[in-house]
Amino acid sequence: MKAVALTRYLPIDDPQSLLDVELPRPEATGHDLLVRVEAVSVNPVDTKVRAPKPQEERAPKVLGYDAAGVVEAVGPEVTLFKPGDQVYYAGDITRPGSNAEYQLVDERIVGLKPESLDFAQAAALPLTAITAWELLFQRMPYGIDGGGRDKTLLVLGGAGGVGSIAIQLAKVAGFAVIATASRAETAAWCRKMGADHVIDHGQPLAPQLKALDIDQIDAALNLADTDRYWEPLGELLAPQGHVGLIVEPRGPLKIGDPYKAKCIGIHWEMMFARPRFGTADMIEQHRLLNQVAALIDDGHLRGTHTGTLGRIDAANLREAHRRLESGATIGKLVLAGW
Repeated sequence: MKAVALTRYLPIDDPQSLLDVELPRPEATGHDLLVRVEAVSVNPVDTKVRAPKPQEERAPKVLGYDAAGVVEAVGPEVTLFKPGDQVYYAGDITRPGSNAEYQLVDERIVGLKPESLDFAQAAALPLTAITAWELLFQRMPYGIDGGGRDKTLLVLGGAGGVGSIAIQLAKVAGFAVIATASRAETAAWCRKMGADHVIDHGQPLAPQLKALDIDQIDAALNLADTDRYWEPLGELLAPQGHVGLIVEPRGPLKIGDPYKAKCIGIHWEMMFARPRFGTADMIEQHRLLNQVAALIDDGHLRGTHTGTLGRIDAANLREAHRRLESGATIGKLVLAGW
């Protein structure tokens, strides 16, 4: 089967950083689905895994942590899907990724593709939707059914992949949402996603919130820079508020006052944790992806796909990585077809 892989960890401008390869087609066993991949999306995790380092791989390593496709075959323990089902998923970072014509993925972390979206549009959603949903509704103590009513949420980095879906999920839950963006086009995108207000994360946050008559916030999602906004968020969060994090800090964080004095909940999210450690509740990702699909099909959520760069091959994936590393992308970039 066709695939895009690496054997060395190189800068993305090096044509050897991602290569077109031929690999054996895998066979489904256990709880695995064999999925014929129709479209994939790129995420910061792809660029972080691929980042330059001296390590070399003996066998080609396939990246890719967002896909939509069709179930080709199922393992003997599969009960949730059948061949022919159209699915979408993020997968498991410890297994070969989605940048291949066929991929094995555990049924318990797969959802049925939204019927109203094509494969490219659906491939833009899984990783970011799982991340935002788990952070808001499973790590933090809020519920999708009105859990944010009468509460204010600040989303730092609202125009990124996770921010784009987090804004929408928060609005469904009833939050008043303030998103941050630093450019006119990203601010417009945040408003399109449903943000009630947009402020500039390149400027001090407190005065901008004060201008909106907001003295404190109930919750914050720091999707941009954990270190930079740690102290400002500690001051802005209300007593017994909550902060959600997805970006590893560069250094130690002071988790004493004001976080201790205010009894602020600190919540980490890593959407690969369930499949990586084989947790007993892995099936929660299947359930939440199906809920996201229903919200998409009912018109309560919209897709975050902003561009398709062409078919799935090494040249197009290198371009997708390059754009993502520039820090200027909005929403999600997708590749579709072979």
